[in-house]
Amino acid sequence: MAPVALSANEAIVIGSGPNGLSAAILLARAGLRVTVHEAAGEAGGGARSAALTLPGFVHDVCSGIHPMAVASPCFEQFPLAAHGLEWVHPDAPLAHPLDDGTAVVLERSIDATARQLDQDGRAWSRLMDPLADAWPKLRGELLGPLRIPPRHPLLMARFGLHGIRAARSLAESLFRGVRARALFAGLAAHSNLPLETRPSAAIAMVLGLCGHTVGWPFPRGGAGRIADALAGYLRSLGGEIRTNSRVTDLPTGALLFCDVTPRQFLAMAGARLPEGFRRSLRHFRYGPGVFKLDYALSGPIPWRARECARAGTVHLGGTIEEIAEWESHFTGRPMVLLAQHTLFDPARAPAGKHTAWAYCHVPNGATGDYTEAIESQIERFAPGFRSRILARHVLTPAAFEQRNPNLVGGDLGGGASDLRQFFLRPTRMLYRTPLRGVYLCSASTPPSGAVHGMCGYHAVQAALQDLRKGAA
Repeated sequence: MAPVALSANEAIVIGSGPNGLSAAILLARAGLRVTVHEAAGEAGGGARSAALTLPGFVHDVCSGIHPMAVASPCFEQFPLAAHGLEWVHPDAPLAHPLDDGTAVVLERSIDATARQLDQDGRAWSRLMDPLADAWPKLRGELLGPLRIPPRHPLLMARFGLHGIRAARSLAESLFRGVRARALFAGLAAHSNLPLETRPSAAIAMVLGLCGHTVGWPFPRGGAGRIADALAGYLRSLGGEIRTNSRVTDLPTGALLFCDVTPRQFLAMAGARLPEGFRRSLRHFRYGPGVFKLDYALSGPIPWRARECARAGTVHLGGTIEEIAEWESHFTGRPMVLLAQHTLFDPARAPAGKHTAWAYCHVPNGATGDYTEAIESQIERFAPGFRSRILARHVLTPAAFEQRNPNLVGGDLGGGASDLRQFFLRPTRMLYRTPLRGVYLCSASTPPSGAVHGMCGYHAVQAALQDLRKGAA
């Protein structure tokens, strides 16, 4: 195939999730004329809000809590506050209730967290203190592709010593008591991996470090405010966003960035891709799906452990054994991740009313109804919760994928993040493809899922490097 002649000043971005919008912003700041094509009726991808239940109640459709956004070296370069983005910081990032009526709270202070962990407080401090001190340097290494050698080899070695391990193995080797093990297991559940699988410990450590260094905030007014701010900044730079603009074949003649997963890229690129690359994309594996419930409530959640009312996020999983059973086999009681935004952002609901956002992992593409299992788990730690439900909205794995084709089988992370796909995703080429001037910038590239824009950031850096070499 003859090389495509690329315009020196034009770029096209397919998909307007946080990664696509971040890529578009960086391209516009580099002086290119940028057009973003979004198949849905509004920009945002996984950062959207909607009135899912009753009038006056604002719910986050996908992502709801955003520690990685405030930790992001990409987002911090953008004047998002000037475009309406305001972060709400709950009193505490996270609470994890237990059956004895107490809760372990992940506090911003490492010392305050350690004091709740009985005999394991010193071990928690030994794990977190040196990494938290190094976080300004460490985050750049962790939120990107693997560099050999790393910029900060000693810091990465310290992190990797524990992070490369499976979360359950690390927790049970470092901690002796129920409380510390449960707290660490709940953090690890965000990895979308079985707790016996490497490197689930790395995700737990990163999220714990975020809690101690930058918090677990969310946008005032809903997750859609992140997309609104990114889109507003892009337009101020001259970029254009076309919604209801589905791309079925890859455009030619411009630098092209695809905020899509391998499945969608294969459908668009078709026979233009070499067979070996197509085969690699076909072998890309997706992670578990999500079954999500959004609630309109007549009052706040009646937690048995009062500490839970201080946290924006609550992990409802019980012990490490219970959490591991669910995340590995989807049996027993579900590990429920719950957010209670209106305790700290009351404008998201009518006066005196509240919302709740809750989900559990399920097998990819699962078709079962997990409503009863989730609500029983909430009731376990908040007796009387059901009596406060005014309305509920259900999002199944299929419904997630229908809303956003990137969420294949309900996978919110852009693909499984076990060791095989943690560093080299979706292929060894990472952001690059065999097609000249065509790059991938979705959560299927490093550093994978979460709202941080770093996949878009690194894809643009790769493209600019290629342009300098004359290879793009």
